[in-house]
Amino acid sequence: MNLSKIRVFRDFFGGCNFAVSKNIKEMILKNTGNTRILFILAALMLAIYASGQELADTAGYGRFRFGSYGEIVASFKDYGINRFQKEGSTKDHRNTIAIPRFTLGFDYKFTPKWILGAEIEFEAGGTGTAVELEGNENGEYETEIEKGGEVALEQLHITRLIVPGLNVRAGHMVIPVGLTNAHHEPINFFGTTRPESQTVMIPSTWHETGIELFGTFGRGHALFDYQLMVVAGLNANGFDRDTWVASGKQGFFENDNFTSPGYVARLDWRGVKGLRTGVSFYYCRDTGSNSDKSETYASFGRIPLQIVTWDAQYRNSYLTARADLTYGHLGNTAAVNQRNGRLPGASPYSRLTPVAKNALSYGAEIGFDLGRTFSITGCPMLMPFCRYDYSNPQKSVAKPYAADNRLEVSKWTVGADWFPLPNLVVKADWSTRQVGTSKVFGKGSYNSENEFSLGIAYIGWFFRK
Repeated sequence: MNLSKIRVFRDFFGGCNFAVSKNIKEMILKNTGNTRILFILAALMLAIYASGQELADTAGYGRFRFGSYGEIVASFKDYGINRFQKEGSTKDHRNTIAIPRFTLGFDYKFTPKWILGAEIEFEAGGTGTAVELEGNENGEYETEIEKGGEVALEQLHITRLIVPGLNVRAGHMVIPVGLTNAHHEPINFFGTTRPESQTVMIPSTWHETGIELFGTFGRGHALFDYQLMVVAGLNANGFDRDTWVASGKQGFFENDNFTSPGYVARLDWRGVKGLRTGVSFYYCRDTGSNSDKSETYASFGRIPLQIVTWDAQYRNSYLTARADLTYGHLGNTAAVNQRNGRLPGASPYSRLTPVAKNALSYGAEIGFDLGRTFSITGCPMLMPFCRYDYSNPQKSVAKPYAADNRLEVSKWTVGADWFPLPNLVVKADWSTRQVGTSKVFGKGSYNSENEFSLGIAYIGWFFRK
């Protein structure tokens, strides 16, 4: 849950008076690279602190709060599990049911200005899987599997509220790259599953450990929210053919590599009532240096990664509309393709190549409140919707490799969301994937993939004090 878009704020250093002195300026000039960036951020923080003013607590709770969100989904499908055949997926009839995620969230105020936030997520019933890199056994992988699923510490951070324009958070945080990561709770998207345009190419939910500066500035039509983060970077070991960099998120081992940090920036504009639109940027100078073993890509040079996203949401009493776009570029894919296909068989990575140098996805959805739109008295909040997704994790592949067209997908989803309560939703939808095409309408080059799904989801604070 985004439990921490809070605006209160001052006295970051316990009431001491600080100023940006010539000593700090000298330290900035003497240092380079990541160190210089950290000094610049510190100087900016101090400068804004000097002009800050104290505000009232607007978080909606006094001392602590405890809440949760979760979802249940059943799907009825007409295609097999293996798309990578001559005609694509074979025609089949199979059904699945799952609890994609159950999440517990907790916020606690040490003081009105020092806040602890925590969130733990159980996916598909939890896990008993452990992967270790045995240093005393020639660096071999050792895997123990007790059951499937995943348990992940999605958030654990300390927030220091200072002034509306500058606040600090340190710990394990959600990375706000893309609309679904920034607003990932199940009532924030139509349909039973997260939009594929936001989940195929990048991690979802994406969470890393690091430090963040965030705040709000401007007013009226010039009102903005921003986030700046330095976090653990992605690991090139996890990049693959099917999901591009989505599996590069660290977390298999006790410690994450921080050799080449990931730099994240997000800016949202909220200058029109009901409209929120934002851009985000991710950059990692060398994803190869975050690999499990430092020697894996050492002889190939840097493997840089850039991701840019744009998204927007407009909501009023009658309709909700959203749109998103994600583009990414991975440098030195020759190194990734040469090494990833030869990773040890016991490693927790797919080893599927080639990995593309460019990836692209976009999508849009719109839904309307049936009762309000047609002035139907007594009609429950029922929102029919329609969504389109395009995704291609192999938009451009460096020679001598060629892209696999079966990874290019154009998908339509239609359905309805029923809200018996404001924070409880029952969902039903039908979707069709056209495989091997970028056409918005029309059939792809391979067998289509169709499914009907039912789901129920909720979000709420159970207790607050």
